[in-house]
Amino acid sequence: MGRAFVYVILGGGVAAGYAAHEFVKRGVPHGELCIISEESVAPYERPALSKGYLLPEDPARLPSFHCCIGSNEEKLTPKYYKEHGIELILNTQVKSADVRRNTLQTATGETISYKILIVATGARPLKLEEFGVSGSDAANVCYLRDMADAERLVNVMQSSSGGNAIVIGGGYIGMECAASLAINKLNVTMVFPEAHCMARLFTPKIASYYEEFYKSRGVKFIKGTMLTSFDFNTDGKVTAVNLRDGSKLPADMVVIGIGIRPNTSLFEGQLTLEKGGIKVNGRMQSSNGSIYAVGDVAAFPVKIFGEIRRLEHVDCARKSARHAVAAIMEPEKTGEFDYLPFFYSRVFTLSWQFYGDNIGDVFHFGDFSGKTFGAYWIHNGHLVGSFLEGGTKEQYEAIAQATRLKPAIEDVTELERQGLGFALSMSRKPPPSQSINVGGSCLVLDKKPIYAWHATAGVIVAASIASFAYWYGRRRRRW
Repeated sequence: MGRAFVYVILGGGVAAGYAAHEFVKRGVPHGELCIISEESVAPYERPALSKGYLLPEDPARLPSFHCCIGSNEEKLTPKYYKEHGIELILNTQVKSADVRRNTLQTATGETISYKILIVATGARPLKLEEFGVSGSDAANVCYLRDMADAERLVNVMQSSSGGNAIVIGGGYIGMECAASLAINKLNVTMVFPEAHCMARLFTPKIASYYEEFYKSRGVKFIKGTMLTSFDFNTDGKVTAVNLRDGSKLPADMVVIGIGIRPNTSLFEGQLTLEKGGIKVNGRMQSSNGSIYAVGDVAAFPVKIFGEIRRLEHVDCARKSARHAVAAIMEPEKTGEFDYLPFFYSRVFTLSWQFYGDNIGDVFHFGDFSGKTFGAYWIHNGHLVGSFLEGGTKEQYEAIAQATRLKPAIEDVTELERQGLGFALSMSRKPPPSQSINVGGSCLVLDKKPIYAWHATAGVIVAASIASFAYWYGRRRRRW
């Protein structure tokens, strides 16, 4: 027994929902598209799981955060898929793929064939056992990736009210879960081996600001060490966390956020892999012309930096999914994916955005004792990355625009002096074919020719991203 579709989306996360929405916008006929998902619900906005879903009051619950509410568009409930002739194949695990025959084999033995496949399998959390530590199956040890994880985390959190919560990991999941646990009145301690939180993105100075803010909310930090083992009671629950430095931390619950690994196993040996993901071209097309990859699992050319990268963030999942569908449905009208790397987060009353790349020399600006500050990264004489905390919609749009334009910077002292004003002045100036003079000093912009439509399109995309993130932050208490 089997079923056949023209288009199959493998995976049921954010990218799947946005791909389906784009298919509908471009007129996909009823019955030609299906989504295969291991989850029991239609695609939803995954960021809600570490934010609104964990709130103690008026927490977010489905259907409030189905895709595509995260980009201020319509909400794709199960009814939406039915009305548009899209088959949702839920609670279904695909055990094998044959890219030569264009078929997928499910765990129940069903064969599903396709003409075009979009791989949106995302990534899975790294487990403690992969680092030689056992205990992931303990009743009060939690991970967070999907709805089942989130519901389990809520239950454990509620049963541990007022107790000790240990968060292992200082990245996105660790920081956002720690904030939610603190809001729920648990005694939170974060443990990670790096010198500061968000080590892949934050500078020590930026990290210090957030760590001090977290401390003001009762969160403790233990840095430069890692988990080595657990102590258990007779019920198999963790009662303490043992660290490499010899410390023992009493624990009522533990949250693990130590990274993710792309779900590529179905295609290993069949598709070209790079940077841990499926290598695709600027149209999100893999080494097999019938297969596209999007989101966390895709390693794609980042045009602004001229190299292949794999980006783990919801914004990239949304944008890459839409671009892949555009390339599939209207190939003659679709160019290469021109994406400006973008990351954001909102915890407690804080909200930051980052655009570009954090390589080269960093120059901080603003008031680190106040609410608005940021940084620029300069590499090979050009601005390549921008960070801003506490910005307005206009300010976030400005740093996005400045980063995409990659201006040449000759006077870094003047750049530091102007700070955010530099990005704001660029956003109000004509295209960068000439120098910008501010305060008597010259900040020379890139002399390379920029075609007007490229620059305009880039600015529009960056502005829309910044606008969404600003809107998203304002809605955080709902989801």
